[in-house]
Amino acid sequence: MSTRPPGPRGEPLFGNGRRYSRDPFSFMTDVADAYGDVIRLDLGPRETYMLTNPRDIERVLVSEWSAFGKPNLDDAIDDLLGDGLLMSEGDRWQQQRDLANPAFHARRITGLDDAIVGHTTEAMAEWSDGDQIDVQLELARLTVRIIVTAMFGTDIDQETVKTVQEHLEPLGQRFEPNPMRAIIPNWAPTRENREFHDAVATLEDVIDDLVARRKGTEETAPDPAGDAVDSPMPMDLLSILLRAKNAGQQTDQDLRDELMTMLLAGHDTTALALTYTFYLLSQHPEAKARFQQEVDALDGDPTAADVRELTYTDHVLSEAMRLYPPVYTLFRESKVDTRIAGYRVPEGSLLMLPQWVVHRSDRWYDAPETFDPDRWNPERARERPRFAYFPFGAGPRHCIGKQFSLLEAKLILATVGRAFDFEYEGPDLDLRGSLTMHPNHPVPLRLSER
Repeated sequence: MSTRPPGPRGEPLFGNGRRYSRDPFSFMTDVADAYGDVIRLDLGPRETYMLTNPRDIERVLVSEWSAFGKPNLDDAIDDLLGDGLLMSEGDRWQQQRDLANPAFHARRITGLDDAIVGHTTEAMAEWSDGDQIDVQLELARLTVRIIVTAMFGTDIDQETVKTVQEHLEPLGQRFEPNPMRAIIPNWAPTRENREFHDAVATLEDVIDDLVARRKGTEETAPDPAGDAVDSPMPMDLLSILLRAKNAGQQTDQDLRDELMTMLLAGHDTTALALTYTFYLLSQHPEAKARFQQEVDALDGDPTAADVRELTYTDHVLSEAMRLYPPVYTLFRESKVDTRIAGYRVPEGSLLMLPQWVVHRSDRWYDAPETFDPDRWNPERARERPRFAYFPFGAGPRHCIGKQFSLLEAKLILATVGRAFDFEYEGPDLDLRGSLTMHPNHPVPLRLSER
């Protein structure tokens, strides 16, 4: 048996990079279908191995996670996120994770339900019967406001929200797959690089303003989660970081990196998950009717306690994140020479763990291209390998905001679903890859008051 995994033949200089950049989703699906569990790819200067078996994914993310670190894929990611929780490693990562954990304590998160529903209700006040909205844009603006309230302990006005949204586009473009970037340094004064750095500087200004607004209140300001935690001090992330800075445990750069990571990662994935959920519901009237029946049965505005009873809504959201995972692939780097499924993986190799492929594989799912919320009924879900579904990653480095994101998404779904019916009026869904998976066009929904 060969110790070298199979994989597609590349072209000179670019390897598989140009095909991957044209359509990463069909490329990953095609090579998985052709080559199996471990696939060698030529996507750049380092060996890349795509893993498609949940058994191997569990090993990389959970059972042997310390042998597989976060890779540095692009200097631009360092410029954007720095050494924040998403990208840091080792003792630095553990220190920052421990510091941030109280902001994501379960009792604190459930205490944010009023704030989430309140922001959603304010957003809906701008919508009327018969309106057509770009649901992706509307949800992104909503989730920016929610993450600022929940984790920065303050509010953000609509003009600043629009500023944030306008500067996300050049960030997204910078991380779309492009084999030419391997030979163009991040400091080169190309139009794309200039727009990227200008966008980063604008977002840093927004964060500086939020920090300045909170300085001096980190000991006494009311926590947006109310009385959900037994602490005399606010436990939003920004307050925690400011207190650590006052104690000499954090620098200004530390604050900047963690807050930039939270602002971007804390709103984008939830907004995308909701966008795909509303899109799928609008395409499946029976599922939408069951969802509406469930949320209509609530007594008043939804609460965190209600969410625990919204079983079908939970299944709808899970199925949307299966078909359209906002994070469509994860990367890790092998810190040691190892073997995976009998193949040698050298130290320093990149490992690609594609949710897009695994979530849509007929090895793990019946009729995988079909939207079927009932596949999340316990008796059916137990039939699948645990790591055939990992939208939030897994193991010690799973997304710290998972529970917050799920609560937020279900509360928004219930709040909007009780007030409006919705129909999709756009083209067939077309996707583009960046750090997350975005629609390549507006996502227009026609609203009808209920």
